[in-house]
Amino acid sequence: MTSINTNTSAIAALQSLRSVNASLQTTERHVSTGLRVEKAADNAAYWSVATTMRSDNKAISAVQDALGMSSAVVDTAYTAVSSSINVMSEIKSKIVAAHEKGVDKTKIDEELTQLKQQLRSTIESASFNGESWLVWDTGDDSKDKQIVSSFVRDGNGGVQLAMMTYPINTPPPLTDTNVQYFVDNGGSGEYGILSSGAFAFQAGAAKNYILLKGATVPASSVEITLDNSTTTAELEDMLKTVESMTKQMIAVGATLGSLSKRIDMQASFARDLSESIDSGIGRLVDANMEEESSRLSAAQTRQQLAVQSLSIANSAPRNILNLFQG
Repeated sequence: MTSINTNTSAIAALQSLRSVNASLQTTERHVSTGLRVEKAADNAAYWSVATTMRSDNKAISAVQDALGMSSAVVDTAYTAVSSSINVMSEIKSKIVAAHEKGVDKTKIDEELTQLKQQLRSTIESASFNGESWLVWDTGDDSKDKQIVSSFVRDGNGGVQLAMMTYPINTPPPLTDTNVQYFVDNGGSGEYGILSSGAFAFQAGAAKNYILLKGATVPASSVEITLDNSTTTAELEDMLKTVESMTKQMIAVGATLGSLSKRIDMQASFARDLSESIDSGIGRLVDANMEEESSRLSAAQTRQQLAVQSLSIANSAPRNILNLFQG
């Protein structure tokens, strides 16, 4: 039966066209954004996971920046340590040269003065962005150095930052040579390798020799200087003191070198982890452009056919007029 009031064919064709248009709009959105899951309505589970991981990836990116900053601080300190050890070798050679009979020790002392000035200049310039790991200035410098190493999310959804630690030892005067700073500019010198009398004391020297003065100098500390009255025994004590200081400087350099290597490894891991997360997010929400291209072409064809079908259905009532024409 054909009705002029209700065109069921047109209704069906219109419904088909609406469905095709909706499918075409979805495909076009996937193509234009490159995403098959753009909002929670597309796939709530995948959208939730992807949004969380994007947030985590930003945190990992911040960790990479922090590692880069820490690497610069550590590398700056290590460079100064390496240079200072070379200067210490020169100082030892001058003290050894002072053992020779007839040598003018005052001339050697002038060279020692220049070397000590070079040491202080090297150490005090070893700062990056205002942070120095070789000079103790205030009580805050007695705290262990903390370096952000990673961002961690546990199985329960909790988050935390993992840290690397560079331990700082600040012993009482003359008790311990395990110190990490080279100069103590904020106290009486005991927290700096070159300003602490502990090295001479522990080496059994008759005097508590130091190479560089701190902010204040204890009455028991004696700066290493030479003149023609300096005895062989004093030279031996000075040499033992400088050697003991150099050994601790080498130990600090080794620790900094190991820390620098670990930072580099952690930074490399953070980069790889970030790339893996990006890849994982892509698998969840990115559109397959080859498939979307095929869907787009098919949807456009279906749209054209649906339009033609609706046109044909809309022309059916007009054909009824032919029945009434004589």
